[in-house]
Amino acid sequence: MDKYDSLKLENQLCFPLYACSKEITRRYKPFLSKLDLTYTQYITMMVLWETRELSVKELGDKLFLDSGTLTPLLKKLESKGYLTRNRSVKDERNLIIKIPYHRRFVHVLVLLTTKLQHCSNYFIIS
Repeated sequence: MDKYDSLKLENQLCFPLYACSKEITRRYKPFLSKLDLTYTQYITMMVLWETRELSVKELGDKLFLDSGTLTPLLKKLESKGYLTRNRSVKDERNLIIKIPYHRRFVHVLVLLTTKLQHCSNYFIIS
């Protein structure tokens, strides 16, 4: 055994985790593209559906994303009507993200739940 075997890609824990993550994202893609959402937008919306309102910093902490990644993503979701971004009344340095409650979001949530439940079952079966 070579003293550098542990450094080979096939022996690194990070690579199968990376490959698994890519595969999950790939399998979600057909369902999410019908809703015009990327996987990152989807997980962002999932956090917002759970909380209804939070700051960009709190969102970044939950998703392990920085503001440089979140800003364009949130602008895109806002332009699609999925959320609103407003300065906090208490501290204008903080940007508060909210999802407005109306039928469109309930419809999207039902669609996602149905479609992604099918996707989850696919992972278990295959």
